[in-house]
Amino acid sequence: MTLRHPDRDQIRIDGVLNALGNPVRLAVVRVLDRGGEHNCGSVLRLIGVSSKSTMTHHWRVLRESGVIRQEPSGRENLLSLRRADLDARYPGLLDAILAGAAEDERAEEAGKAEGRREVSAKG
Repeated sequence: MTLRHPDRDQIRIDGVLNALGNPVRLAVVRVLDRGGEHNCGSVLRLIGVSSKSTMTHHWRVLRESGVIRQEPSGRENLLSLRRADLDARYPGLLDAILAGAAEDERAEEAGKAEGRREVSAKG
């Protein structure tokens, strides 16, 4: 099976932003940003998705936009972030998006913690 991966100069900003604008795909990229290759199953476990079939579309969008590389390896696919290509095409973009996602997560957790404190204070 041959999977389509655009060359570096074929990566387009609209495709990258579309791919990273989805919360599930952004979660995948956050996992892959830790480095190395990951099999699909391990990524699914880390992001809390139980169904491989629901991810087929997400893998394709990430791959065809140039955000990830997906290589067959036995019965699985290995995934890796195309950070060097993305940084070459759009310097600082991936860092800014990942930093924003981390900040959003911190704010969400702080809001949940505040809500728990309010509930326990009332109880």
